[in-house]
Amino acid sequence: MDTIADDFPDMHLEGREHLVVIGNGMAGCRAVEELLERDPGRYAVTIIGAESLVNYNRIMLSPVLAGEKTFDQIVINDHAWYEGNNIRLITGDPVVGIDREARVVRSESGVEATYDKLLIATGSDPFIIPVPGKDLPGVITFRDMRDVEHMLDAAGRGGDAVVIGGGLLGLEAAHGLSLRGMKVTVIHLMGTLMERQLDEAAGWLLKSELERRGQTILTEANTAEIVGDTHVEGVRLKDGTLIPASLVVMAVGIRPNTKIAAAAGLAVGRGIMVDDHMVTSDPDILAVGECVEHDGQVYGLVAPLWDMCRALADGLVEQHSGYRGSVTSTKLKVSGIDVFSAGDFSGGDGAEDIVMRDAARGIYKRVVVKDDRIVGAVLYGDTADGNWYFDMLRKGEDVSEIREKLIFGQAFALGGGNDDPHAMVAAMGDDAEICGCNGVSKAKVVQSIVGGAVSLDAVRSTCKASASCGSCTSIVESLLSLTLGADYGGDLTIKTLCKCTTYGHEEVRREIVAQGMRAIPEVMQTLHWSTPDGCSSCRPALNYYLLCALPGEYVDDQQSRFVNERMHANIQKDGTYSVVPRMWGGLTNPRELRAIADVVEKFNAPMVKVTGGQRLDIFGIRKEDLPAVWADLNAAGMVSGHAYGKSLRTVKTCVGSDWCRFGTQDSTGLGVRIEQMTWGSWMPHKFKIAVSGCPRNCAEATIKDFGIVCVDSGYELHVGGNGGIKVRATDFLCKVATEAEAMHYCAAFTQLYREEAHYLERTAPWIERVGLQYIKDRIVDDQPLRDALAERFLYSQKFCQDDPWAARVAGAEREQHAHLGEFRPLEILAAE
Repeated sequence: MDTIADDFPDMHLEGREHLVVIGNGMAGCRAVEELLERDPGRYAVTIIGAESLVNYNRIMLSPVLAGEKTFDQIVINDHAWYEGNNIRLITGDPVVGIDREARVVRSESGVEATYDKLLIATGSDPFIIPVPGKDLPGVITFRDMRDVEHMLDAAGRGGDAVVIGGGLLGLEAAHGLSLRGMKVTVIHLMGTLMERQLDEAAGWLLKSELERRGQTILTEANTAEIVGDTHVEGVRLKDGTLIPASLVVMAVGIRPNTKIAAAAGLAVGRGIMVDDHMVTSDPDILAVGECVEHDGQVYGLVAPLWDMCRALADGLVEQHSGYRGSVTSTKLKVSGIDVFSAGDFSGGDGAEDIVMRDAARGIYKRVVVKDDRIVGAVLYGDTADGNWYFDMLRKGEDVSEIREKLIFGQAFALGGGNDDPHAMVAAMGDDAEICGCNGVSKAKVVQSIVGGAVSLDAVRSTCKASASCGSCTSIVESLLSLTLGADYGGDLTIKTLCKCTTYGHEEVRREIVAQGMRAIPEVMQTLHWSTPDGCSSCRPALNYYLLCALPGEYVDDQQSRFVNERMHANIQKDGTYSVVPRMWGGLTNPRELRAIADVVEKFNAPMVKVTGGQRLDIFGIRKEDLPAVWADLNAAGMVSGHAYGKSLRTVKTCVGSDWCRFGTQDSTGLGVRIEQMTWGSWMPHKFKIAVSGCPRNCAEATIKDFGIVCVDSGYELHVGGNGGIKVRATDFLCKVATEAEAMHYCAAFTQLYREEAHYLERTAPWIERVGLQYIKDRIVDDQPLRDALAERFLYSQKFCQDDPWAARVAGAEREQHAHLGEFRPLEILAAE
């Protein structure tokens, strides 16, 4: 029989008691963190977890399901944390028994651990509706990483999904599965979604918005049975409705996991009963988190858990502050929609409702006041003032003097329209909660900053504020600015897209997809742009993000493009234009050369130059002659080379094995085929490809955005290079054996760049920002994702590979052509 005491042979000699923790989740590890902060040498610690993973943030499982985060990004305590704090960690081996008399816990595999103090942090179990079919394969819950993996596997096969439960977890599961391509139906027993957090009006707004995004929401729907023989085939409601499904997610609630405590004879009610220091009916056994009951209350939100952990750690080091219960608030982003609730919003005798509705912006606010004090609040669409309302609710502050302004928020009620962006943060009390995900107060953030955390990343690594969902990032940045003053360099991790918005590029792209937005004005209105028409920075970016997200649906807004892209030619310093027809892979023929020579003579072009991308550039064309130039070149079968665009420019090649004595593969033919596959695709920035026929690399493939170097045994793929002012050699991505694979990887890489890079960000800085391993994880190591990316790229190309010159010549955009150049704010002469 293995005994953990053997791993700490001198712990009693050193005067260290042994603390054993059952549960490697958020509550158990947070309790240990609090203990280490108070007295790091007090206990020898063993943590035993049922999952075979390190401690991770369960709140962030939804972004993992939605594809917004990876598992590594939601890890709270990695292996280095356990090792650095001399914590013995046992994973994948649940505890099955506690011998209180011998002070020993026993795991499923037979490992025994003796304890002086025992902490039970077993969390909660998902509730399973006892209906026929509940045990069929394909019926899962949404509680841990294993559940997420099951959902991702199901989504990869496609089909229909039914989510039973319209609370937070259910809606997040539905959102993630919908983004993964499944057709989703949400079944909710009550008449209002998230009825514990939202009132009827906010619930109705939420339901309407989710339905607008394509989900089917059925409220007051009661499940009768889950249908299927060997696997889930559908869900039947009590009214007889049958809903097809290959996946059913049960998200109807949780219940405290008290089994092991009850078996050990501890006092158990709804949860494991504890006092103010989280001590159970056995003075040497403590419990914390969702598994406990304190003063008749059981909590399922994260904020009370952090309060419990602080009280528990105080008790273990013989401090005297205890837990007195929690007044809870909920500030969440449900499927990309901000909601907040706190206190009692049901009203009742003597209560008054203060309500504001802004239907056009999708905003609803309701503050419930009783005896001149806030007793409840519900916010939908705009939750910026949630912490302020909650702080006054928690403290019982008299709001009579600001009652008339209360609903308009803190800045208006207290500052009279103060333009200082940091004023609201400065007015917060020291105990105001800044980061709900990690339970971090304003005082703790400031303490971290004063202690040397002088950047956003440093704050995240020290006190964890803003390290999870990121919704409090702007507040943390304000605290950095307020605390450091002129010494704060503003080295922010998240940059806003432009001065018109507080959203960063990733946030804007995510919200466009999550909220199903279809037009630039809709984005600006939904995300509360400060300027109604945007600016020359955000309009082109939004136009591209919508174009990338909605191929075949979104209509390209020419007035939101830079002047060169609107003119489909490069403007020069004398006001004339240069025209570059496409030459596939650098190849040409007599017909094309004659057409170019004729255009040069006919329009008196003063110069023709061979470009670095193996094409001919015709300079000095007047604006009014552009349609005629295009028509003549089109007649010879030539299309636009997109030398003006944030798009694929060229595919440069050498002659390869057909002519060169060193050539190993047909680099010219491959270059032509890749250019035919990728031409016309709009990108965050210009994009260049090259194919070299041997390692001598005459086509300079290793300074291109995507480069292929042919070798005897196949094709070496390179990414992220560029010439220009700051030359960057490519990073080696991988080696493939066939042309088809090289083209497939090229399509997948191009689409990943299109979907994730910031607008006007070349591949080189993008890769430096996210890391080469991030790219390899998705393109090289994840075949299903690689295939999906390539498929999305080829799908979008169905709508992009139309020659803009031909369209103009045909008159499809003649009316627009008559007004070219009138939108002056975007007439930026970008250096090409």
